[in-house]
Amino acid sequence: MKHLALALALFGAATLAQADVTVSDPWVRGTVPAQRATGAFMRLQADQDLRLVAASSPVAGVAEIHEMVMQDNVMKMRRVDGIALGKGKPLELKPGGYHVMLMDLKQPLKAGEQVPLTLTFEGAAKGKTITKQVQATVQSLAPQGSQGHGAMMKH
Repeated sequence: MKHLALALALFGAATLAQADVTVSDPWVRGTVPAQRATGAFMRLQADQDLRLVAASSPVAGVAEIHEMVMQDNVMKMRRVDGIALGKGKPLELKPGGYHVMLMDLKQPLKAGEQVPLTLTFEGAAKGKTITKQVQATVQSLAPQGSQGHGAMMKH
């Protein structure tokens, strides 16, 4: 019986080690000089059931997984312990939803810079994790399609 348990544990670890997570379009919202926090966004897809359980980055003192939710007609942001990533099902980390919150920023983040992120995923066997390294491009603070103040308006 001990041999069967050991074989199953080794098989589970090997299967998780072979897990593949595809990260598409990773980006981070740019900041202004005194800003201490921002969000990282991307699309994730895995070839097996996983959970995104942690994130880290050298540009931030703290990185957490957050969710925006509507509660009593008020939009609130809260930390979550993880996000389920179903086999073959894309998961969008986007503004207004799930995202990686980067806090205690060490410097302002300017458009075009690259921000390294380490994402940690957990498999069905609790305690077994894999990591994925990601380079996210910092995007401008200006809304998409914006060309500055008054671009679409006549004064």
